[in-house]
Amino acid sequence: MQGRKGRLAELEPIGVIDIGSHSVRLVVYEGAVRSPVPLFNEKVPCGLGRGLVSSGRLSAEGVERALGALRRFKGIARNLQVKNIKAIATAAVREASNGTEFIKAAEAQLGEPIVVLSGEREAELAAFGIEMGFRNPNGVAGDLGGGSLELIDVVGGRHRAAATLPLGGLRLIDQAGGRIDRAVEIIDSQIASLPWIGEGRGRTFFAVGGTWRALGKLHMATVDYPLRVMHGYRLSAREALNVSEAIRKAKRLNDLKGGAQVSRARREVLPFGAAVLERLVQRMQPSEVVFSVFGVREGLLYALLSESERRKDPLIAFAEDYARLRSRSLQHAHELCTWTDALFETPGPKETEDDRRLRHAACLLSDIGWRAMPDYRGEQSLNVIAHAALNGIDHPGRVFLALTVYFRHTGPGETEQSDELSERLKALVPRRLYRRARIVGAAIRAAHMLSIGMPGTIDETPIRFEGDRLVLTLPRAHQNLEGERLQRRFASLAELFGCRAEIRHTP
Repeated sequence: MQGRKGRLAELEPIGVIDIGSHSVRLVVYEGAVRSPVPLFNEKVPCGLGRGLVSSGRLSAEGVERALGALRRFKGIARNLQVKNIKAIATAAVREASNGTEFIKAAEAQLGEPIVVLSGEREAELAAFGIEMGFRNPNGVAGDLGGGSLELIDVVGGRHRAAATLPLGGLRLIDQAGGRIDRAVEIIDSQIASLPWIGEGRGRTFFAVGGTWRALGKLHMATVDYPLRVMHGYRLSAREALNVSEAIRKAKRLNDLKGGAQVSRARREVLPFGAAVLERLVQRMQPSEVVFSVFGVREGLLYALLSESERRKDPLIAFAEDYARLRSRSLQHAHELCTWTDALFETPGPKETEDDRRLRHAACLLSDIGWRAMPDYRGEQSLNVIAHAALNGIDHPGRVFLALTVYFRHTGPGETEQSDELSERLKALVPRRLYRRARIVGAAIRAAHMLSIGMPGTIDETPIRFEGDRLVLTLPRAHQNLEGERLQRRFASLAELFGCRAEIRHTP
């Protein structure tokens, strides 16, 4: 395929079209891989499910808009040379009396078959989406659409109880006649029908769907959160209740901080979605609410993966792909992982399994800013990594990676001039993780003074602790690489460990 510059050439793009009760969306992914990256993403708010409860039929205006969106999506897929398209439809289409008629017209416009998902399959794909987006998830996933709410209990790769409830935003507006107090009664009645919902107590509730993402963004604005990344954004159960109640009770969204930023398409349904989250949290009593941008569409992609691909660490898979595209050498990035391993083996400081994977991801991403102007490499790398399409990582871990690569470019004497974003991001990581970012960043900074980002050097220049000294050994072939800058950087690294630095030559 032509036009693959800046992409992984071995991947074939795959398109997913999701025909929902509220909107119709096309997402084209770079390929069916463990850490998928969207090449294109477009949503058209059609409102197919508007008035469905009252009329039993899909909205005529919604049908017209949906068919127009599908015509456009077909053209986009052709321009992107997407040969593999998976099209699905959810609650509104499967329940409407004219659903079959719509699917026939939609398939004619799209030129592709469309699968109408059952509620059970929709819940399963929502769980797959959570497995795609998080490492070893343990909790209850809830995917709120315009027509229904899918709930499923997820523990690792196992799916336990599942249910589909008629609690989508558009459906609730129709059922309750636009009255939020009546909607709360309906929500409570439906949730009470699930005897297993208490199994979520003390675990994570994964919130999926555009309405809940809008709620999360509003909370970010309320607290002036510095990292505007929705995937992995966490609220305590109390915080989730407070923001949900505030939205439900607000006479006007604009009266709330950040309310003016809510899109026009979400304004009508957001109070009803907030009511659903509020009553769920009250009944379930989870430890936290974590927002996910991975849902049914990513779950469909996950369902296509082999078992070996599913078992990959999504964070490391993304970092390797990104290093292959943006770094001078992926081999060198892997050498950095091994070279820095020695710093955290006995007698060095201990690290957890998650510490290790974060350090390796930082090594893999450490050279992605090399094409930028030297004075801006740290700042640019920090912004790119902090806002990258990472998954399998929480926000403190994301900030750790961004700060580590920032410190790889910015030495101790320069950190006082760090930009405002890096200063605000520091507040999102605990002191221990911040100190590790300084250490790992200093180690990578010293290594690059030896290797200049190219393979075949640091794997021949080992580093180790000897008593109160940190020793770097240079064999004869690499002894001419020693100089003042290497000495300073290596001394700075040793100081962070409370050691004296020694660069030793061997015959």
